[in-house]
Amino acid sequence: MEEGTSKSPSHCQVTYGDRHVGDGGDTDPFQWDTREDCEVRQILDRVADKWSLLVIALLDRRKLRFTELRREIDGISQRMLTVTLRQLERDGLVKRTVHPVVPPRVDYELTPLGGTLHTTIRSLVTWTEQHQNEIAAAREEYDARERAESERSERSERSERSETTTVPA
Repeated sequence: MEEGTSKSPSHCQVTYGDRHVGDGGDTDPFQWDTREDCEVRQILDRVADKWSLLVIALLDRRKLRFTELRREIDGISQRMLTVTLRQLERDGLVKRTVHPVVPPRVDYELTPLGGTLHTTIRSLVTWTEQHQNEIAAAREEYDARERAESERSERSERSERSETTTVPA
């Protein structure tokens, strides 16, 4: 096996630069293996996507039916909600209960594990609320720089075109 190749998706090492946990070097415990087949990365990709975050937030302390979730999540398609719920159920974060009635009724709720993730999401939302003005200001500054750069480039291109089209007398 090639050096640095994962033995399995669950065999991912915490890394920092060229050092790995267990080799005696200083490591950052908040760094993780960024390879696509790393299970930690796969889980983070799943729980950090916008639809999963919204589903987990909505299911905090209550059960909801599929149609209620779909109505509450602006912009999500039926297919994307289905896929998101299945993935969250597979990961043990959401429990699906089918009631034997006609028409069929299906409820979704957070599992205890999903509830622990909701606590983390709540912290992320709190951070976002506390820093939204700073982020908005940074976005405005960035956009202004980009506009100014774009305008400079356009003026430069026009100037170059006018110089090449001018015929000396």
